[in-house]
Amino acid sequence: MLEKFSFKNQLENLVRNPENHHYLLAVSGGSDSMVLASLFQDLGLMYQVAHINYKLRGKDSDLDQKTVQDFCEKNHIQFHLYEVSEKDKKPENSIQLWARELRYHFFREIQEQQNLEFLVTAHHLNDQLETFIINLSKASGINGLSGIPAETHNILRPLLNFSKKEIYEYAEENRIDFREDLSNKKSDYLRNKIRNEIVPKLLETNDQFLENFKKSSLYLNQTKDFVQKQIKEIENKLIVFNPEHKILSKEKLHKESAFVQFEILKKYGFHQEEEIPKIFTAENGSSFYSKDYQLVVDRDELIFIHKKAEKETPNDILLIDKFDSSENQIIINLENNIEKINKDFEWDFDVEKLHFPLRLRRQKDGDEFYPTGFSGKKKVSKFFRDEKISILVRQKIWILTDCDNSVLGIIPFRQDRRFMATKHTEKVLTIT
Repeated sequence: MLEKFSFKNQLENLVRNPENHHYLLAVSGGSDSMVLASLFQDLGLMYQVAHINYKLRGKDSDLDQKTVQDFCEKNHIQFHLYEVSEKDKKPENSIQLWARELRYHFFREIQEQQNLEFLVTAHHLNDQLETFIINLSKASGINGLSGIPAETHNILRPLLNFSKKEIYEYAEENRIDFREDLSNKKSDYLRNKIRNEIVPKLLETNDQFLENFKKSSLYLNQTKDFVQKQIKEIENKLIVFNPEHKILSKEKLHKESAFVQFEILKKYGFHQEEEIPKIFTAENGSSFYSKDYQLVVDRDELIFIHKKAEKETPNDILLIDKFDSSENQIIINLENNIEKINKDFEWDFDVEKLHFPLRLRRQKDGDEFYPTGFSGKKKVSKFFRDEKISILVRQKIWILTDCDNSVLGIIPFRQDRRFMATKHTEKVLTIT
């Protein structure tokens, strides 16, 4: 039963000492959000209210706004309003998605401006049931069937265990003004169709249907939490230590079940089930991309490179434009130009053999050189393979080239012997 103290208990399950925090309430003017605002007011909590007038229902939209605004004025609550206009470019399709993105952007702006820690919405048990049915139809797995989380990313949903009927009863008993959105009675959207046509028939089958669903939802969430804990433990056993990137053993992950593979790779945005087998059969050096990650297959390792975490570094650096003819030797210390090199080296070049300017760049397909200590020429890619240099390291290696794009050396591994200084060299360029 929804009462002030049962609501407070739900809120305390989501946030410790709720009286010490500041909240932004998303209030539409409907029964759910007006009851939510009334409960926050009765509990003496520190909150502000945000409302969006979408201008979709003419006078009714304005009356919704007035209901919320009147409540805030009466209780001296700060009221934030966003009125949709032509600049918001309302689409002909996907209005619900557009409206959701618009309002959450507005809410986040207010939270940052007003320093409000939590956003609170009025989702309830019937919303949870509708979401379960929608996700059931999408084969969304245990995460989808677990429904709307009570707390996620500082969004609180303290009414989630209370039914729509209980909310109506609380509004009536406490004489709370609210507005009914008559457009919800239309079954033109999937959620409305489920709400108006499917849920009533389910509720007719059993007087305790919603209560039993609430228990089932709790069990599903407990199962989800257990599975995620197990998946995390398995993933930890697959991790190959690296301070910069997440690296997993490809061989060990391949031995796990398809379910475990999917759950682990899904965390990095790779959630197309039909694509996952391709990762394990891909050639060495292959890359796969999700929204936030690049997955690189490197022999027996899967390297996950977070796109945003990667430092923006130039791929081409001018090292020296020309050689000063008045000098017999010029010394260039590369640590003044690029990141620290973990291996000492010193290369002497015969200036007469060089074509300036000289540049540093990353490896390119087709690069080849004549490495010291070897006879003949060698492709740079084969040199990397022979030296067992990982793909991750290769991406950070600099190639020294001249204006003809000839490779003068792979820093700090090998110099090209064609350009080396000899005892007959008169002018020397030293790279260290």
